[in-house]
Amino acid sequence: MKTFHCDKCSHQIFFENTLCFNCESTLGYQPSQRSINSFEQAEDGLWRSLNRKDEGKLYKQCSNYVQHNVCNWMLPADDPHELCESCQLTVVIPALTSEKNRVLWSRLETAKRRLLFSLAQLNLTPASKEIQPDTGLAFQFLEDGVTDQCVMTGHDNGLITLNIAEADPAERERTREQMHERYRTLLGHFRHESGHYYFDRLVADTPWIDSYRALFGDERQDYGDALKRHYENGPVADWEERFVSSYAASHPWEDWAETWAHYLHMIDTLETAHSCGLSLKPAKADEPELDKITLPTKSGAFEETLSDW
Repeated sequence: MKTFHCDKCSHQIFFENTLCFNCESTLGYQPSQRSINSFEQAEDGLWRSLNRKDEGKLYKQCSNYVQHNVCNWMLPADDPHELCESCQLTVVIPALTSEKNRVLWSRLETAKRRLLFSLAQLNLTPASKEIQPDTGLAFQFLEDGVTDQCVMTGHDNGLITLNIAEADPAERERTREQMHERYRTLLGHFRHESGHYYFDRLVADTPWIDSYRALFGDERQDYGDALKRHYENGPVADWEERFVSSYAASHPWEDWAETWAHYLHMIDTLETAHSCGLSLKPAKADEPELDKITLPTKSGAFEETLSDW
């Protein structure tokens, strides 16, 4: 994640911050500017922007910011919604009767906001199902034990479901070992499942489908049978030469979703490196060097981004 700077004192601040530790200005994320900005308190519970692009404009905090401290996004003062653009996408949250669930929910929302920031950088901000019922995006965060069925993380027609246990590092690590995975992260789940959503939006039933099938394979093969073979027999022997992960080898849909997730990971990492001014200047002239990272969302060619990576 890139870093930001306080509008009032120019101190470095970060994506999840709600307060500048230098000047104590209240902070909040403004989706329209894709930045963490500084605010001063105004009347009637509103906040006045200190950012030069809209200095003096009034905003209100997301109600999940005010009531639960699990968000730091802002809305224009005249917005009819009480929830921000990110929190509006969550249609089901876990029961907040336990402190543990509150912590897990907070971690889920944090990871979701990071995903949405990355998508916005790529001009892929999703609409909510309130605005676009058929093609919008929604999230539900469910807990095992509420019904007699286990909660399965996945995507179905624009609804992404995550088991809140994935927000527990110990549970997630236990699952990673059981699944023989090299890594398993909360943000990685959001990236992966969003890949399924954007396959439906960008590839399925479009002229791109033939190019997709030529590269990833025919997604019309039976998905259930493919996953069964994968879990019973493991991935194909040469998967490391052809796929970004062993799971990507299970079915063309999963190949796309895993590749999508890896691409978002690349973009986020390079943006962080660019924001921090990272460069590589090895002592030996024959070793790879990196003079300047091109901001991946501004790069004119994927090859340039791949070279930086």
